[in-house]
Amino acid sequence: MRIHGSNGTALASAPATARRSAGGAFTVSEQEAPRNSAAAGSLRAVSTVDALIALQGVETPTERKKRAVAKGRKALDVLDTLKLGLLDGSVDGSTLARLKVAAEGLGEQTGDPGLDSVLGEIDLRVAVELAKAGIR
Repeated sequence: MRIHGSNGTALASAPATARRSAGGAFTVSEQEAPRNSAAAGSLRAVSTVDALIALQGVETPTERKKRAVAKGRKALDVLDTLKLGLLDGSVDGSTLARLKVAAEGLGEQTGDPGLDSVLGEIDLRVAVELAKAGIR
């Protein structure tokens, strides 16, 4: 089988020759000192990264409430696991460790008085269970 016609490499090389044949010459003036563009580029990159980090730190009230609800649900799930372990007589240290981790951040204010009240009650229950287990 024989294929006749132009191939992709011939088409790709045609514009390159057109660019080379375009007029114009590049010259460097010896009167001006060369500028260091790397310093300006690195400053711009740092300010862009700082801006992105600052934007990630901005939190809307809705996001704060969602995170607080998720923490409350996690604490309730661990309390439920602890309850089942107490009924079975098989409370282990990992459940208590998970309860201690779940207790962190429950006292943060969300801006919603009802949600803050419920999270305060969950935090109190978690503190009581940790105190009964002898964990501070």
